[in-house]
Amino acid sequence: MRADLSVSFKTAACRAAETTGMTGNTFTPALGRMAPTRFYDPIVAVTRERLWRTLMVMYVAPRPEEVIVDVGCGTGSTELLLNRIEPRARVIAVDPDPDVIAVARRKAEASDAAVEWKIGMGDALPELLGTSVADTVVSSLVFHQCPLAMKRAILASMYAVVRPGGKLVIADYGLQRTGLMRLGFRLVQLADGFEDTRPNAKGILPHLIAQAGFRDVREAEVVSTLTGSISVYVAFRP
Repeated sequence: MRADLSVSFKTAACRAAETTGMTGNTFTPALGRMAPTRFYDPIVAVTRERLWRTLMVMYVAPRPEEVIVDVGCGTGSTELLLNRIEPRARVIAVDPDPDVIAVARRKAEASDAAVEWKIGMGDALPELLGTSVADTVVSSLVFHQCPLAMKRAILASMYAVVRPGGKLVIADYGLQRTGLMRLGFRLVQLADGFEDTRPNAKGILPHLIAQAGFRDVREAEVVSTLTGSISVYVAFRP
């Protein structure tokens, strides 16, 4: 995939949908097969969420009037943190799960956080938002739940929606470097399936990000958790 993805995202997304069946409202719930959505926040807290999410938002470095799109926003924890750091930024949160969006809305309303909520799939961002509209696209704990073709399609969609010179920041399970980390990651694989999670554990995400057309791709942080290591990746659209 090259820099012409802003034009060809729809083809990539359709191919991914045909391959994976992830069309319409079909998606992996926030906790996979592990538990209902209402348990998401307390379960994710054991992954040292406060540390890796703070690091992720640090690399986003929100500024006034910037447009930040969160793909797979889940229960809205990233939105609350972004709003706390820079309330003048325009934050657009996207997730295909109306139940998890409802939880996120309630959290934002309780904190008076201004967020625009959108229900939609990550491989259809340009259809939902338009192209070259975001200064930064951010995502956390989404890619390890997706089939390989969908990982590529979401990255193509992200590339299309971010402006030239814009930034991509992803926090997700990455290369599991030690036996202990691989053992911990088995918990995630049991919840989300081995086929979708295995490429992440082998360190594929930086390669997929570069293939999507992003440049200066780097693994900026690695956080060890009880469920394996979570990496923060940063890249830019040329």
